[in-house]
Amino acid sequence: MIRKTRLAVFLFLLAAVVLAAQQPAPKPTTAAEAANRDTSFIDDQGTAHITRIVPLPGTISSEAQKALAKPAPDQGPDVPLAMRRRGLNMYSAGARTVWSQICPNQLVEDKIAGVPVRIVTPDGMPDGNRDKVLMNLHGGGFDSDSGSITETIPIAGFTKIKVVAVLYRLSPENAFPAAVDDSVAVYKELLKTYKPDHVVIYGTSAGAILTGEVAARIKQLGLPLPAALGIFSGVGDFARLGDSSSMYSLNGLSGHLDPPGTGEPALSAYIVKTDRKDPVLSPIYSDLHGMPPTLFVTSGRDLLLSGTINLHRAYLAAGVDARLVVFDALPHAFWYNPALPEALEANHIMADFFVKQLSK
Repeated sequence: MIRKTRLAVFLFLLAAVVLAAQQPAPKPTTAAEAANRDTSFIDDQGTAHITRIVPLPGTISSEAQKALAKPAPDQGPDVPLAMRRRGLNMYSAGARTVWSQICPNQLVEDKIAGVPVRIVTPDGMPDGNRDKVLMNLHGGGFDSDSGSITETIPIAGFTKIKVVAVLYRLSPENAFPAAVDDSVAVYKELLKTYKPDHVVIYGTSAGAILTGEVAARIKQLGLPLPAALGIFSGVGDFARLGDSSSMYSLNGLSGHLDPPGTGEPALSAYIVKTDRKDPVLSPIYSDLHGMPPTLFVTSGRDLLLSGTINLHRAYLAAGVDARLVVFDALPHAFWYNPALPEALEANHIMADFFVKQLSK
């Protein structure tokens, strides 16, 4: 009953975001118009023009199968940023209730080094963990906050360690490197209370990208590096796009996807005029030697799958203790959804890695 309630609440929240964003749109593909056989044509430039019929895999939970089977139109309008932010605020408020039922906590709003933060303290935190802290850099495309609740409450609960979520300045109002500067400022302030080997930095999506950028900037500044990093579905190279961003939307194989080369380049409002090979913006071009142990997590239908695995390979090439976990079939940041057994598994994997690194 509890699991069904969580699923119902999550789906309600997700529907609220979708409904809030609905506007008149191009007509989506119907069942009668949909492809019913595999096709493949490679043109003279090597571009693949394909259709694929992909059944639900039996390797994932029944809950995940139901989530993947949910219809989503392949045509839709751009969602205005103000509406997107309102929808995510609604979602986060409800997600806080759902995740807090699983992981009871105390959440307070504060500022550190003048930067707004959310501090999540898990119920039952042992005295031995009071000298440790996890620093979260939330997802949300750098222009909104989709993760300062969903990325902190479960990790705080499963690690029994305090989490500080940095509410860094967002684009387009504040372009790169504002988010990096805010995050580094909070990290430097935390070092006044916590030893660097008692600190972990992690994030999902934009927060995963930012985690890699902040680590590169910390090293550039000559500051002590944290005990570990968590890069959960990110990108370390804005100059070269991989396959996955051309194949998957935020919902994996469902939903709208613009053809490669159309529209604005990725995260233009965040990057603006910065060289896409800047070693902080794209840390794959920086010196990665000496980076702390890092856990990379992604999934088989993640639009940032390529970005995650390519940065993981770069860490390995630099001799870093870098681990990679890839979940089959699931879409981007599926670990936000407490109704999925795989989401709970993923959060436990993340939490266990942090605990082990902080126990050395």
